[in-house]
Amino acid sequence: MEEERGLVFLIQRYSVQDGPGLRTTIFMKGCPLRCQWCQNPESLSLHPDLMTHDTKCMLLGKCADACPLGAITIDRKSRKIDRAKCDLCFHCVDTCPTKALSKVGEYMTVAEVMAEIERDELFYRRSGGGVTVSGGEPLLQWQFVHRLLEACKQRHLHTALDTCGYAQWPILEKVLEHVDLVLYDIKHIDPELHKKATGKSNQRILRNLHLIPPHKKVWLRLPLIPGFNDSRENLTELGKLGQEIGVEKVSILPYHKLAEEKYRQLGMQRKMSPLKPPTKRQLQKVQPLIESFGLQVTIGS
Repeated sequence: MEEERGLVFLIQRYSVQDGPGLRTTIFMKGCPLRCQWCQNPESLSLHPDLMTHDTKCMLLGKCADACPLGAITIDRKSRKIDRAKCDLCFHCVDTCPTKALSKVGEYMTVAEVMAEIERDELFYRRSGGGVTVSGGEPLLQWQFVHRLLEACKQRHLHTALDTCGYAQWPILEKVLEHVDLVLYDIKHIDPELHKKATGKSNQRILRNLHLIPPHKKVWLRLPLIPGFNDSRENLTELGKLGQEIGVEKVSILPYHKLAEEKYRQLGMQRKMSPLKPPTKRQLQKVQPLIESFGLQVTIGS
């Protein structure tokens, strides 16, 4: 029987933002939320995606010739892709000599991912680092993730799970068997505002957070979105939550604009008007407010 494969869209080596020490972060595709500010739109679907890189395109037309459905047209000035026609066969990617088209997402076995992880095992041990599984939402591929984390623990590697918490509790409970640190995203405390901005209520997310065993280390992560979740009321409730749970740390992740180009490259439309990243002054107000609940707070990681 063929070994099950997980859909991975990125393996990031030498990461310092996804847990302690130097880490390798495995980014899984697929997410149940649709956050309007999403920084990784290439992670949303549970299938590989086609991404364009126009600065590399020389308008050679090889991609158009390779497309069996006529979804790509080329003129003297531009290349156009009819996403409604495209069936994601990726013949265009295979034939483009300048890499102006790419496939986002590869099906990999646990052994294949572990081969990448083990390349940097020495760095993990010297820095107190390890492996983080992120997304998207890794719990959408929980069986693969469970086996991957189990393989990491067999190598005595520190493991972290970066999750939005939107899953059935038995699934999260099973995956936590091989997790040393939980990076738990909290978008907003208010369930209605959370649903409006992400498409889902946070009731399951908060319930699962309370069910995580006390011996598991938890870092709360707040993607700071000006005008959405940076109010004093929301930050106060976040501080109370962290204090109640006994989290080890709260990480504030300021919104940035680096992902805006990705939407165009994927042929996707953003659902919200452009945002501005939080100012230094705004960040300076956030940190002491949450720290007042006796919590360690970091900005950016």
